[in-house]
Amino acid sequence: MGRKKYSEEFKREAVELSFSSDKSCTVIAKELGISYHNLIRWRREYKNKGDLAFPGNGKQKLTPEQEEIQRLKKELNDIKIERDILKKAVRIFSKEPK
Repeated sequence: MGRKKYSEEFKREAVELSFSSDKSCTVIAKELGISYHNLIRWRREYKNKGDLAFPGNGKQKLTPEQEEIQRLKKELNDIKIERDILKKAVRIFSKEPK
């Protein structure tokens, strides 16, 4: 049996409830039918990442700056590959026939 998956909305609501309620995290987790440890982990992630928390399926939510950096890194890598191919082609075509 696989792990249970929770939606981003569910996680946010659980975390917000835990912050706004007078009940303990143990009680809230039990009422929601989730693990206490999940709730604590979600709270920590929400505190650390705010709106970027809970991207789902291993994806990252990136700020516009992080997206630009990622795009530029990919572009740089593609250009390096093209450069290396061109270097090899120049070496091949500049060799004198034997």
